[in-house]
Amino acid sequence: MTEGNFTDYVKIHVTSGKGGAGSAHLRREKYIPQGGPDGGDGGRGGHIILRANHNMWTLHHLKFKRHFKASEGLNGSKQTSTGADGEDVYIDVPLGTLVINTDTNERMKELLEDGEELIIAKGGMGGRGNNHFKSSTNQTPRYAQPGTPGEEGNFTLEMKVLADVGLVGFPNAGKSTLLSVITAAKPKIANYEFTTLKPNLGIVEYRDHRTFVMADIPGIIEGAAEGKGLGHYFLRHIERNSSLLFLIPADADDIRKQYDILLDELKRYNPELLDKDKLVAISKSDMLDEELKAEMKVELDKDFEGIPYMFFSSVAQTGLMELKDKLWSMLNEKSVTD
Repeated sequence: MTEGNFTDYVKIHVTSGKGGAGSAHLRREKYIPQGGPDGGDGGRGGHIILRANHNMWTLHHLKFKRHFKASEGLNGSKQTSTGADGEDVYIDVPLGTLVINTDTNERMKELLEDGEELIIAKGGMGGRGNNHFKSSTNQTPRYAQPGTPGEEGNFTLEMKVLADVGLVGFPNAGKSTLLSVITAAKPKIANYEFTTLKPNLGIVEYRDHRTFVMADIPGIIEGAAEGKGLGHYFLRHIERNSSLLFLIPADADDIRKQYDILLDELKRYNPELLDKDKLVAISKSDMLDEELKAEMKVELDKDFEGIPYMFFSSVAQTGLMELKDKLWSMLNEKSVTD
């Protein structure tokens, strides 16, 4: 998926179909005088339905088509024939799409299962034909009900990336480089901050043809939860990641301090994020010789007591298999406990 094709937030306008009118027809046939009412009911108007599709990864298909209208139900006719229902309009969205009624600000539902559906605008009901209104005192009713109007409204769709591992780190920490090395993803890589402007997904190939999904989230800076930088806009994607991989470059001034800042931003956004499995990975370790790495380990053992950490280098491609092993172990343990 290219960065330009990734869309995780759209607003749409929908109008469901009007119900068809009931018929006020009176039966008129040769040799059957005073045949009485035989008007049929009108058909239901078409619904607007959101449907979760596991084959979709983005809301990009809704970026340029944001207005949807369902067809009206057909009118009833003679011989108590019911009019046809209007055709429903289905809008496919990725798993993890949150539906918000923009007009009322109501959070309606989050679509998480493949094939799960949500009617966001119900079609109008068809009117009843005059056949329903006959009685002993009114044997030839000459009236029928009109169809009810459809619903119209505005909705906001927010997609949260569903991935096994989410990459968390400051801008230019090496997240995109790691994703490009251990997956087939082709994220934008450059030597400046905020290179990644949209989340990128990649499938990591593991031993025995097993795989897991990794998401590169745009860089978080201090104050992201309050709206600084770009991280605040994408923090919601981390909510759907099973485990979190904190990337901190080896040349950082204070590795533990960077980790604490990242952890604090996640806590400010949603304290439940701290319950996820976490692994700290020291990137760009090819800049370290063995002596310096040994000195750093002594300090890190104190700073990260009880918190798993490791060194790796995407450029030198060292420690990558160990990184995959640790991530797979975290994911496997989580799936067993869940």
